[in-house]
Amino acid sequence: MAVFTEVSESSAQELLTQLKLGELVELKGIQGGIENTNYFLTSSEGQFVLTLFERLTHAQLPFYLYLMKHLAQGGIPVPDPVSNQDGDILLTVKGKPAAVVNRLRGKSELSPTAAHCAAVGDMLARMHLAGRDYNRQQPNLRGLPWWNDTVPVVLPYLNESQAALIQTELAYQNHTAASSAYTALPRGPVHADLFRDNVMFDGSAEAPELSGFFDFYFAGVDTWLFDLAVCLNDWCTHHDEDIHADGLHDAAKAQAFIAAYQSVRPFSPAERQLLNPMLRAGALRFWTSRLWDFHLPREASMLQPHDPTHFERVLRQRVAHPVTL
Repeated sequence: MAVFTEVSESSAQELLTQLKLGELVELKGIQGGIENTNYFLTSSEGQFVLTLFERLTHAQLPFYLYLMKHLAQGGIPVPDPVSNQDGDILLTVKGKPAAVVNRLRGKSELSPTAAHCAAVGDMLARMHLAGRDYNRQQPNLRGLPWWNDTVPVVLPYLNESQAALIQTELAYQNHTAASSAYTALPRGPVHADLFRDNVMFDGSAEAPELSGFFDFYFAGVDTWLFDLAVCLNDWCTHHDEDIHADGLHDAAKAQAFIAAYQSVRPFSPAERQLLNPMLRAGALRFWTSRLWDFHLPREASMLQPHDPTHFERVLRQRVAHPVTL
């Protein structure tokens, strides 16, 4: 959500006019994230988010935008893209593909309780089921083929121990992906990046109300278990801001998350078998991408790449201390 492309107030007003969203009140760049340009766009008609896509192309974007539209129509609280007078939700701003969506109410919870984790687990299962009849196909673009391509690029920046870990884990994930159990995993559209800062809550701390999932621009068709594992590695793990930033699994939060998920969609036998391998896969994916962003950054006026060592710690913990159901 860094600002790579500057948008003027006059350009923003022109866009609002095209979308029949009233008069511009405020245009504010959003800090955080590293993929796209994002602005809070407030008009006389309400609050919205403008996204200019810096890596995704016009050809790739319909999968993401129409997935959000499909989920919104299925009752899942996600940003709903606004269409122009021609019915198009994929727009162009400053020569870049762009979209405008409604702004979700509430705020992110960076120190979640078991109640927050349960709410996310429940809604994640509902989202997976709601996406079953989505008719567009696109693989997870940050899946195993991308790991195989990117690990050699980041390898020169690693010390001997890190290099051994990442290469061993990549081989393990290739082996897992070739197994019959992996082939049997149920799959469909996944968010693939549902971290704490991509979920909004309203209500009180004692009775949190999940008000939305957002930032679907890493979504793709993958195993539902991988999506769950990505969540567990963030929502149910000791973090960089914790006193003990060790990447340890938080069993109590994970139990709340998984129980809520399974109350909506019970696990298959293959999912029970492969939970820890997918936790390792999720850690490898984000360690690799953070290494890439950290050592090979792009210029942006508000760019703040994440520290990659957090997911190195998470991966080491999942290898040394497997999580089982």
